[in-house]
This record gives sequence, structure tokens and C-alpha cells, in this order.
Amino acid sequence: MAFRAFTQTKVYEKQAAPKEKDKSSIQCIECFDRNVYIGTKDATVQHLILQSNANREQILTREGKVRKLGSSNQVVQLRAIPLLNHLLVLWDRSVTALNMFSLEPVPALKKIQYVSLFEVRNVSLAPEETSVEMVTSSSRRKVIRIHVVGVDKWEIIKEVPLLQEPVALAVDGDNLCIGTSDRYLLCDVTTGRSQELFRHAHSKQRVFVAPAGRGEYLLNGPESLGMFVMKTGICQRPPLQWPQEVLAAQVCFPYIITLQPQVLSVYSVLDQQHKQTVSLSGAKGLLSTSDGVLVFTETDIFSLRLVPFEEQIHALVRLERVEEALTLLDGVQGYRPLDSHKELQRAITCLAGFVHYHQEGFAEAKDLFIKGELDPREIIRLYPDIQSGLCEDFESQLDQASKARDLQVLWHEDRNTFHHYLLFLRDFLRAVRGTERGRECGTEVDCALLRLYVELEDTENLQQLVAFSNQCKLDHCVPYLEQHNRFFALGSLYQNHGNHSDALKTWVKIADGVHEDSFCSDVYGHIIWTLSQLQDIDVVWQFADWSLQNNQKRGVQIFIRRPPDAPLETQRVLVFLEKYPLALLLYLEFLVHELKSEEERHHNRLALAYVTKMLQEEDEDADLIEIRGKLQQLLWESECLDVSVVHERLKSTTLHEERAILLGRAGEHAQALQVLVHQKQDLQAAQAFCCRATKNQSSQFYRTLLLTLLQIYLSSTDLTNAAVDLLNDNPQVFEAETVLQLLPESWSVQLLSQFLVCSLRATFHRRRMARLQMALSQAELVRHKVIWMQTAKTKVSLDKEQRCKGCQGDFAEPQFACNLQGEMMHTKCTDPASL
Repeated sequence: MAFRAFTQTKVYEKQAAPKEKDKSSIQCIECFDRNVYIGTKDATVQHLILQSNANREQILTREGKVRKLGSSNQVVQLRAIPLLNHLLVLWDRSVTALNMFSLEPVPALKKIQYVSLFEVRNVSLAPEETSVEMVTSSSRRKVIRIHVVGVDKWEIIKEVPLLQEPVALAVDGDNLCIGTSDRYLLCDVTTGRSQELFRHAHSKQRVFVAPAGRGEYLLNGPESLGMFVMKTGICQRPPLQWPQEVLAAQVCFPYIITLQPQVLSVYSVLDQQHKQTVSLSGAKGLLSTSDGVLVFTETDIFSLRLVPFEEQIHALVRLERVEEALTLLDGVQGYRPLDSHKELQRAITCLAGFVHYHQEGFAEAKDLFIKGELDPREIIRLYPDIQSGLCEDFESQLDQASKARDLQVLWHEDRNTFHHYLLFLRDFLRAVRGTERGRECGTEVDCALLRLYVELEDTENLQQLVAFSNQCKLDHCVPYLEQHNRFFALGSLYQNHGNHSDALKTWVKIADGVHEDSFCSDVYGHIIWTLSQLQDIDVVWQFADWSLQNNQKRGVQIFIRRPPDAPLETQRVLVFLEKYPLALLLYLEFLVHELKSEEERHHNRLALAYVTKMLQEEDEDADLIEIRGKLQQLLWESECLDVSVVHERLKSTTLHEERAILLGRAGEHAQALQVLVHQKQDLQAAQAFCCRATKNQSSQFYRTLLLTLLQIYLSSTDLTNAAVDLLNDNPQVFEAETVLQLLPESWSVQLLSQFLVCSLRATFHRRRMARLQMALSQAELVRHKVIWMQTAKTKVSLDKEQRCKGCQGDFAEPQFACNLQGEMMHTKCTDPASL
């Protein structure tokens, strides 16, 4: 079926005998509203009245008055002036005025003779008088005359000379467009200036000028081009390529109808493309009307009426000429009410999108569907396996099923193409999901997306869909996810809908191997994270045992990583974790080190847990070394620890270094050193204990502790070398006099030579430094005495207005002082504590 922009209807058929055909043939026509006027070859004017008819394929015509102007010469032009009820007739080189309805001559308006062409334009000369201007071309002189036409008079108000005689003429306000035998001109009536547009090589028959809208003309240009020219002389539209034999043209926006010897051709002003051909032999001329054009032959008049734009657009879409449809829709926007245009634009845009969709132009289809605000369900319904998520009461508003490919058949025959259709639906639904249109049917969109993600194995987007806010129907999506073994996503869907217990049960079955889901990796870690963040405390306790039985180190995170607004009762957790030693140890570390708990029981339990852990492990592996280091740090640093409780636990163990730390914290340093030296038999540990125990203490305390260690060494004959090494390593700490009193008489000077030399050297150094310090102090004292003596001899005058530099008070006592700058102050103001 070909596209039709106009429908052709016969308006009038002149019944005449063959011998009279040449004499009474139609030469020109004029139309106003339902009145049609015919000018014939035998100087006759006939009035026709068109009657209203709902049938667009037929127009009823009633004949009105007939006026015979003379015995010869044809009627060249007819122009109606409804404002004045005048019908102007160009006949016998004269313009005559007739009454529009009676066709009687207007007595007051005499003929205007020697006219070859004329046109009229409405113009108001004064507020109280409405007139019409007429432009005539003289047949005797190369001149254009401007006439003012009234009800009972007309007169010439201006003449504009021309270089050539006009062949065609059109008027737009004060501007004339004139076609001569070899060129086209623009002429300003007000100024009389003319502007040449371009030359042509047409015969007089093919020179025409047609109005093309406000301030624009359509001309038959050179090289078979229809030229659009503004009254300013510029072209705002590209030229239209048409046949060489065009005899006339009229613009009926958005189309141009051209008259050729055997046919009428219809072109679009919007895209300059040929749209329709109407066969009509013998046509002589065209006349533009409000809804199309009138075409006449020597005996007949036909009406070409515009097909409603909506029908035209739908026809173009059915012919899959979607770009033309959209161009036409945008071009006629100003000819329709705004709301109606928007509604039509959305509908046509969606239809155009379906054309691209059926042709697998998915990118263009998606953009058009979004622009046209298509209901996403219109697309979902085309997919048999996905449309099950649609509501039962959904009814499609589009009839595209006949053109849609059977996707079920395509799935079996061409999986690759079907895959592209699925990708399109996924991308389209994702694009509209957040829009207002998508939210209106959010359930259907989310259910369809879930199925698509599963089908396309798009795990990332599937998990994002089910884990965040969605409107999936559980009764629709749960069986589908179970069928495709997407149990991890199923758990996330349960969780998103508030069914935390069902979600965790599903994930637990995956971790236990009951369900198989190859699309998830660390499901146990996800369970732990979920429990740690869960607000529902009952569900947390429901799965706590399972979590710790699988992995105490990771499972305890459900108690440690709790959000601040959903804490668990600490004592209940401690009681629960008693059967999970490692988890208990980690939780106690969390309480003491991260939460900074100051409860003594927490510190005691952590220390005892460390002890228990170390006693259970016999090998000195890396974990045990780390635990021991943590225990010793806790014993040294904890201010909340009950030393006696922990020491009681360590009494019967081999943890001698830890016992020594506790004895040291209890003030039993000598006993602590005895444990390290004789029970642990670690001399380095003993010396390290001395350093650690005297941290933040005085140097005298450190000397005392080392002296105690030396005495312990000297009390045993096996530790003689250790005693010597201790003395040699710390000669600056020990006093030689005290040490010599403790040493056995059997020790030789040679054995102690290194210690004695270093000790004496240190002693001499201290004495010399003391003497030097004393000398410096005496020099400083002498300097201050000199300053005092010099100051005492200085006279100082005190004025009444002089005030203390420190407090700004008056001097009420004779005593005063001076600062280093020589400024006077009260003696009390020189005290640094008062400043």
C-alpha cells in the first residue's frame, strides 16, 4: 500500500457539448470557504457552493449564479475579497469588481484597464476604516501600481517602475516577488527598490511564484530546482529537485504540490522527498485552500485534501518509514494542540521503536522506547518465558504482535539472535527501571530483570538486583531461582524482603553442601558478615552455634563487628563462648584492647585464657610465641588485672617468666629474679626483667635491682662468670666500694680488672664534672654580684606619675626592683609566679 498525503475528490464536472468545449473551458478558479468561482474561456464567471459532507471521498456541489461578462476573451484571474464582498475579475485586460454572491457588477467601482496581472493583500489604513490593497501590473507600461480598494471606490496610491514586464507575481506585506521572462526579482513597495534573485531559462508558461508561508516564496528556479526564498533575499531551506516540465506549484504545508502535464507530484517541505503521485491528465492550474489544493482541467475541478496528520504518520510507520514519520511529526507540531501532539508523539515514537526492534536495530529501538515513554510491559509480553511475571489484568495498547518474531521459535532455531533480543530487553529494562514509567510497573520490571540476569548468567547484576531495594514477587521468583540453582541470590532476595531467617537457612545449606551454587565463592564469609550486621538479635543467636562450629576465628566476628546501634549483651556472649576457647580468647581481646574495658574480670579472663592456650600447646610454634608475647604484654601493662588470681594459676606451671612478671608487679623483685635465674635458668631474661621493671623508675632503683641480681649470682658458685659479665657490662651502674664488699676474698684483681678500670674511670669523670659544675656556678654567682653592685650605685628618680611596669599600680612603698630592661616594678611583681 502506497503512502497518501492527499485524497483526491472530484468537486465539479462541467457538462458541455463537444462543439462548445473550446469556448466554455475552465481557465481559472478562486475559492473562499465553501464558495468556488470559475472563470471560463468565453468570459463567463460561475459561482459554485460546496455542501458539507462527512464522507471525505465525495464532495457535493450546488451551482449558484452565473455572470456573462462579454462575448469573447477568457477570464484570466479571479480574486475574492470577503471583507468587502467583492470578487475581482481580470478579463479583457481589465479588472472588474463583482458582488461575491449575486455576481452583479459593483457600480461605484469602474474598470481598471490595461492590467496583465494583479494580486490583493489586506491592510488597515486607519482604525475606523478597513481596506484592501491591490497590486496590478500594467500591460502597457513596465510599472507596478498599488491600489486601495474600498466598498465603493478604489484609487492608485503608488507606482513602482520595473525594468521588465512581470510574468508572475506574489505579494507578502510590503514585499513583492516578481517573475519576468528571464529572472526573478524582489521589490519593496515602500521604498521602490528591487533586488535580483537569480536568472532562469524557462518559457513564460513555466515561470511562477507561489507563497510558501509568512515572508517566503516558492520559485521555479534554474536546473529544475524549486527554490525557497525569503523576502529578505536569502534561502533558509535547501532547494527541491523536481522535473523539468513543472507548470505550477502550490505549498500546502508541509507539502508542495507540483503540476505536470499528466500527473501531480507531492513533495515534503521537511525532507524534500517525493511522497505521492496523483494521475490527472489535462490539469491546467492549482489553487491553494485551507485544507489542501483545488486542481482544475478544462472541464473538471478536483480537490486534493490533506489526510489527517495522525493518519499519515501511522501510515508511514506501517510502511516502516519511521524516520519520515518522526520528521513529519516534529514538522507539524505547531498545527496541533500541545497535549495532543505530545500524546501522538509518544505513540509514534514507540511505534517507530518497534520497527527498529523487529529489524534488530536495538540501540535505536531502546532510545525511541525511552523517548516515547513506552510501557515496559509492552516489550516484556513479547518474550514467552518472561511474560509470566505480568499482571493478569494487563492489556496491551499496541498491535505489534503480527510483526513480532516468534521468540520461542527463535530460541530453538537461532540461539545467537535470540541472545541479542535478551540483551536488548535487559538493557532497556535497566534503563527505565528508575524512571517514572518504570516505577509504575516496578514489580513486572524487576521480575523480568531477575529472569534475564539468570538466563544471561549475569551474576553481578543479579546479585545487585536482589540485594538492594526491589519489587520482585517471591511467589514468582523463588521457584525460578531454585530451578536454576541460584540459591545464593535466593537468600539475598529473602533478606531484602525481610525474611532473614529464610535467607540464612538458604546460605547455610549452600555452605553445608545441601545446595549447589557455582556462582558464589565465600558463602560462609557472607553469612558471618550478615549476622554481624543483623538487627534481629534472635536470628543472630539462632545461627551463632553453626557459625562457630565451622570456624571459631571467623565466626566470632558476629559478636565483634556489631554495629553500634545493635549491640549484644557482653555477659551473655561470654557465657555462650565458653565452649569455644579460641573464639572466647578473641572476644576477650576485643573487649580489652578495642573497647578498652576496665572491668577486672575481663582482664583476668583474658590472661587466664592466654595461660590455658599456652599450656595446651607443647610446641613452640609461631602462634604460641605470639600468644606468649600478648600474655606478657598484658601482665606488664594491664592496670585492671588481679595479680594474685593469675599468679595462683601460674604457681604450678612452667611459665616462669610470666610468674616473675607477676612477682615484680607485686613488689617481690628479688623473688622474681630468683625464679628467672634458678628455675627458668635464663640469665638474659633476668637482666631484661631488670630493665623492664625499672621502666619509668629512678636510676637508683635500677642500681638496686642490678645489685640484687649480682648478689643472686654470687650466692651460687656456678654463676661466677655471670657475675663477672654483669659487672663488666654495667660498670657505670655499680659503685666499686659496694661491690668490693660483696665479692668473695678469693677473687683476684685480674678477674675484676676490667670492671675496676671502667668504674674508677667513671668515678673520676663524675668528680671532675662535679668540680667543673661547681666552678661554673661560682662564676655565675660572681657575675650576678657584679650586676647587683653596679645596680646598687645607680640613682633612680621616681615621679608621681610613674607606675609599676608589671601591675601598672602606684609605688606606695620605698622598696622597688628593676627588670632586665631597667624598668621599675614592685618587688612582689618580680616573682615569676605573680606574672
